[in-house]
Parts: sequence; C-alpha cells; structure tokens
Amino acid sequence: MKNYKLNNKNLSNISERISTPQYDRSKLKTGIVHVGIGGFHRAHEAFYTDQLLHDQSVTDWGICGVALLDFDTKIYNTLKEQDGLYTLIVKELDGTHTKRVIGSIVEYLFAPEDPIKVIEKMASPEVKIITLTITEGGYNYNEATKKFDFSNPLIQHDLKHPQSPKTIFGYLTQALKLRKDRGLKGCTIQSCDNIQGNGHMTRKMLLSYVESAEPNLVQWIESKVTFPNAMVDRITPVTTPSDISNLIETSGIEDAWPVVCEPFIQWVIEDDFIEGRPAWETVGAQLVENVVPYEKMKLSLLNAGHSVLGILGALIGYSTIDEAVNNQNIRVFLNNYMDVEVTPVLGNLEGINLKDYKQSLLERFGNINIKDQIDRICSESSAKFPIFILPTVNSQLDNNGSIKLAAFVIAAWAIYSLGKDENGNELNIKDALKSLLNEKALASINNPKAFLEIASVFGKLKESPAFGEAYTKAYENIMNNGIEKCVIEMNTNLIYKD
Repeated sequence: MKNYKLNNKNLSNISERISTPQYDRSKLKTGIVHVGIGGFHRAHEAFYTDQLLHDQSVTDWGICGVALLDFDTKIYNTLKEQDGLYTLIVKELDGTHTKRVIGSIVEYLFAPEDPIKVIEKMASPEVKIITLTITEGGYNYNEATKKFDFSNPLIQHDLKHPQSPKTIFGYLTQALKLRKDRGLKGCTIQSCDNIQGNGHMTRKMLLSYVESAEPNLVQWIESKVTFPNAMVDRITPVTTPSDISNLIETSGIEDAWPVVCEPFIQWVIEDDFIEGRPAWETVGAQLVENVVPYEKMKLSLLNAGHSVLGILGALIGYSTIDEAVNNQNIRVFLNNYMDVEVTPVLGNLEGINLKDYKQSLLERFGNINIKDQIDRICSESSAKFPIFILPTVNSQLDNNGSIKLAAFVIAAWAIYSLGKDENGNELNIKDALKSLLNEKALASINNPKAFLEIASVFGKLKESPAFGEAYTKAYENIMNNGIEKCVIEMNTNLIYKD
C-alpha cells in the first residue's frame, strides 16, 4: 500500500481509503477565528463545523486557527504543511477506529510570528465569531480576589506593548478597537473551555482588562459583542507516536498530528450570537436559552471525576485514566464522591437522568482504547480544582453536607505535589504554579494545612474548621497508609457497591 502525506494535493487518493471533506475548501470564507488549535478544538468545534460544511450551501463558516503561544509552534507548522487538514480517529468502545479527514480549518496563523496579522484577522468584517480553547488558566482569574490578575507579567507586557500582545486579552482588545475605529459591526466571542459560565467569565475578564487598557472601548463592547455560555464535552487524549504509526500502517496516511478521541460528543450553547452563527444544531449541537444546568453537571461530575482519577491514580503509579477507574476500589470511591457529595448540590436537572449520566461516565473513563494519560489530566490542576471541585466543597459546607471525599482528594493532591508516586517514581507535573505547589507541599509534611494557604487556588477554604479537620485527617492517613488502603477504608463506610 502506497503512503500519502496528508495535504490538499493527495486528498483525492486518500479519499479512496477513508472519509474526506466532500466540499470545495477553496470556496470557503473565514467566518470564525479560533484561538487554541489543540486536540480538543480539532475533535470538537472543528468537527461539528466540518460536518456542517458538507451542506454545499454553507460557505461562510471556515475556521482560521490561531496558535497563540510559542509552545504552539509544532501544531502551527503541522497544519501549515498539511494545508489545515488532519485525521480524526474515533476510538470506539469495541476497539475499532473510525477515521475521517477534517477540512474546516482553512487558515492558520502563528501569533508570536506576526501579532498584527492575527489582530487584523480578528477585526476582519467577514469574521463573525471568535472562539477560544485557551485552558482554564488562560482566563487570568484569581480565585482569592475573584478578579482579573493584573500582576501577571504577560498582562503587564500587553498593557505596555499593545501592538505586540502575548495574551488573548491583548489580542481581543486590539481587534475590537480596530472594529470600533473602522465603524465595523461587533462579533461574538465564545469560550469552549471547561469553566462554569464560561461566557460570563470571558466577558468579565475581558472588560476588566479593557477598562485599564482601552477604557473608551468598554461601552462599545457592552453593546456590540456577545459572550454566549457553552458546555463542551469530548475526551481527547494526547496523540501518541503509536497513533501516528498505526494510521500509516492501516491506512497509508502520513499525518504528523492526527487527533484521537472517544465516540461521545456534546456541545450545549446559549443562543446569543450578535452577527449570526453556523447552524450547528443541524449536526448535533444543542442551542438553548440556559446552559447552566448542563455545564454545572458536566464540570462537577466529568471534569472533577477526571481529576479524582488522575490524582489518586498518579500516586498509585498508574499512567492512564482507564487503569485508575478499572481499579475497583478507586471506581467505588469515585462513584461515592459523585453520589454523596456532588449530586446533592446539582439541583434540578430537568430532562436529565442523572443516574444514567454518572454510569456513562464510568464507562467512558474505562474505555481501554482511549488511554488518556494521567499526566495530561493532572496538568494545570491549580486552575482546574477551583473550577471542578471547590464549588462542590463550598456548596456542601454551606449546607453542612459531606466534604470528606473531596478533602481526601485535595490532600492527595498536596502529596502528589511533592513530585513522587508511592513507588518513589518521579511524577511529570505540569502546572503554572508548580514551584509554589511544591513549596507548600514540602511545608505540609510538618503542617498539613500549609497547602491550603495558596489563596489564588483555595480562596478562604483554609478558614473552614470542618474542612480543615477532614483534610488534615485525610492527609495524615494517606501519608501513613497509602492511597489504596485509605480508599478501601472510606468505601466501607459508604453505601455504593459497583
């Protein structure tokens, strides 16, 4: 079987082997600028849009992918060399792989190379929507102050050098300023990140920055730009060398960066687009008036569940999420956490069978074909815990509910931050606060509550006697007995049996 490099020239040959775009990419206009063209975006929004573009009458919604950070050089170069094309590999529960080439990304820009070009593209009249996957930490939100973090050196740079920004806020501000100065229409800025009220958060953080950087722009944004909330869901593990080689061996396609994902996909979007939008609802997305119940459920159960499995599994020595959830003791612990501590705070979820949803999560986590890396799940935990787990803790504290399981996970995170698993192996910790986490983890050996002093993560949680007691007990128990023994002990005191 002859191998073909993935690009426009070879697309017709590749189409004889796997599904490829059946629309004329050269006729597409760029109606969407997307910042953060990693695996999740390419398995999610770009996938939905690719499906939509197969309606030949839809020509206004091509995507321009923006690589924002120096770190993104590789993905930019890959997309550039492959004409924006990539292979999406869906790893089904039965072990089979469904492959298709996605063609919705028709332009690609590298922000560090040419900031002005990115600003001009965002300000282009044909661009109606700017979407974001910049990770939870990219919103520059301080959990302690509940405000925009102006102490961030990159933010300080953007304030001093507006024409060569380094953060999303610098880029958006300058692009919106151009739109206003040129008398153009506004646009929609849509977050696709795992943050409850992600549209509200984007609006609040951007306006905080604009008030300082371009105060005359505030009123224009308030009247000309909308920020719909959205809930996104699709497990998308890091692409491995074996994924790349397997694609060559089975299909003869040389793709430098295919995307792998699970079959499940969900996108619930608040229908608030000021200058029009793609008809994503025709290809499976849900357009609703209120996203809150969906996103709270997903963040508190799926995303928090991932973090629970990641931290506990990492300490035991596992490398993938399926290994962790297929450990019966950890599986029972996670189900207890979802039932006992999360479910009581979710409120009314009309139209949702919560029992079935939680069971589906266990099945998705346990997909042995996905092999989601634990160090990916645990990366940037300092940005994830305040969003995925701490709201549940705070709600339970307000209602005198159980917080012992969450306290156990946070104690495990403190021990994880020492940098070694229970077998003495080094952990691959990737976190913007890695040094501070390690410093407080070391201090916690003599004073367990030292870890809770990281105010930007925990806010005022350290002041809660009930949480402090549960956390300290869990910390000492794990240090003395190890994760699995402690988990078994906690499970015996709770109801659920798998």
